[in-house]
Amino acid sequence: MPVTSSLVRILSTSLVLGGMTLASVADARTLSYAIGYPPGSDSAKAAQNYADRVAEFSDGELSVKVYPLSLLNFAETSAGVRDGMADIGYLLSPYFPAEYPHTNLLAEAAMQLQLFGDEIKGKEGPAYIGALAEFVFFNCEECHEDFQKQNQVFTGIASSSNYMLNCSKPVTTVEDLAGKRLRAAGSQWSRWAQKFGASPVTLSGNEAYEALDQGVVDCVVISAPDLENLGIIEATTDITTDVPGGVFAGAEITNTNGDAWQSLNDKQRTAMLHAGAYISAEIPWVYHQREAAVLERAQNEMGIEIHTASPELQEATREFVRQDMDAIALYYEKTYGVENGAELLASFRPVLEKWVELVKDVNSQEELAELYWDEVFSKVDASTHGM
Repeated sequence: MPVTSSLVRILSTSLVLGGMTLASVADARTLSYAIGYPPGSDSAKAAQNYADRVAEFSDGELSVKVYPLSLLNFAETSAGVRDGMADIGYLLSPYFPAEYPHTNLLAEAAMQLQLFGDEIKGKEGPAYIGALAEFVFFNCEECHEDFQKQNQVFTGIASSSNYMLNCSKPVTTVEDLAGKRLRAAGSQWSRWAQKFGASPVTLSGNEAYEALDQGVVDCVVISAPDLENLGIIEATTDITTDVPGGVFAGAEITNTNGDAWQSLNDKQRTAMLHAGAYISAEIPWVYHQREAAVLERAQNEMGIEIHTASPELQEATREFVRQDMDAIALYYEKTYGVENGAELLASFRPVLEKWVELVKDVNSQEELAELYWDEVFSKVDASTHGM
């Protein structure tokens, strides 16, 4: 069949457009994302979803390659992102108390969720993260200064579900706690342990299974989903679900190297913030949804005993929380030089109360992500934030 001039023009146009498409893909910027969780874990899956959304929201201008437990582990993430070994890192700031004191102070106050009772049950993480994201972005200049000192930019934060006692023996009373060694991931849980005569032990989450399995610690204070995510469930025989409570809220899940962030254009930074809203919603939502499934498997398939704390220990824990709000501020002032800790916590409380109300009617992960985007992340000015 003869080739007409019209067909030539169509073929020529297709080749040009195809060349443009190939060129645009070739020119797409790729950022590395280090996460200390292993492949297949909830957070590793969320990280890949984040990467997919960055590509979507940037119209393919920006891509993210996720490195689960291969590029940096939790203990290496802060310095690794600072020094550019990874462009983005799943930072657990309580592992680095001196570097991020202001954000850690706010994250440590999450045990106050115990005081809201049943009105927030099952949505503790979503409420706390909504409040924390809003407060850090817009009301904590000191937090941003801490990140800047580490050559990092804050672009998202997430939490676990409730923290529980996961032990190698039953621990359900005040008396049971005395003398026990507890792996604690934050100083609030360390203080709680000491209040009841237990000894806190500081270990990375990557080391917790071995410590419990070998008897280095008697209990690991951690959420139910992370029992599976970190393999700790294999060494657990007894779980007490309602103490100490609170969520791990010091997960700056998409902290970005400052140089990498500043090298992007406004559209690309907005895409990362938009994706940041989604991962900030996904992780606490999935953690809460998976909690019941993990506990059921632990009990029915693995023979782990599930306990409720004694009424005396529950009330003593709530009383500890009430007093600890003042103790947190004093601790951070004496230890890390945070001079306005009490004011930060007082200013944060009404923001948290607002978010307790905002998340009550949220019924899906997608709704929570849209709420975070509408209320917080969309209001961050990508042209000035972190610049």
